[in-house]
Amino acid sequence: MLAKLRAIVDDPRTDRVIMTLIIINAITLGLQTSKTVMAAYGPVLELFDDLIVWVFVVEVTARIIVHRWAFFKDPWSIFDFIVVAISVVPASQTFSVLRALRILRVLRLITVVPSLKAVVGGLLAALPGMGSIVLLIMLLYYVFAVIAVKLYGTDFPELFGTLGKSFFTLFTVMTLEGWVDGVVKPIMEKFPRAWLFFVIFIVVTTFMVLNLFIGVVVNAMQKEHEKVEALELEHEREIVHEEAAPILSEIRSLKAEVAELRKALGGKT
Repeated sequence: MLAKLRAIVDDPRTDRVIMTLIIINAITLGLQTSKTVMAAYGPVLELFDDLIVWVFVVEVTARIIVHRWAFFKDPWSIFDFIVVAISVVPASQTFSVLRALRILRVLRLITVVPSLKAVVGGLLAALPGMGSIVLLIMLLYYVFAVIAVKLYGTDFPELFGTLGKSFFTLFTVMTLEGWVDGVVKPIMEKFPRAWLFFVIFIVVTTFMVLNLFIGVVVNAMQKEHEKVEALELEHEREIVHEEAAPILSEIRSLKAEVAELRKALGGKT
């Protein structure tokens, strides 16, 4: 019984069925946000949603039965368990927020699609490296924010009157969204060479430091991709070994039979 259940759980077709149900469920959850659709098909959509949730419950339960404690050692499996657990929380006023979080089950696509899992794994692996870059950006922001308050805070208090306002203004400048007309041009009417300060800030933060983020993420994703390939290769070797094991056993038994026949024939002669 357990062997049959393991075969079903580990079957690639099971993953494809779950992935299809996740996509369908994402569509139904989106349709439930429409008052017109809910007025016409609300009960049907809710029934369909409940059926899919219980399919997810059965699938996760089967994986726990098959893998037992190994299931809870895998972070992705724990993620699936939490998402499905949130989905079965009863709809009430107390748990209304958790009900809204049912859309999180769409994120189960990450655990089903290997390429998405590799991308997210790369991002998570890049977090330690990002910490140093975030610290560097905060130091640069602080330096430029203090300088901006000193230079332009008196004449433009709405932009650089306080350190907090200076941080926010410099953030909008870094995003390159309306920084010329909204920030630089008004300041340049009184300080013609103010453009130099903002150009240096943009070059240092946007074009240099933020590119470090990209480098760290790309490097982490490359390592994650190599890790996934190594695991797939190891899994393929295990499959080949399992498939070859009966053949090797047959060969050994044949060798033993041939050796016995030789002994028997040698004894007769």
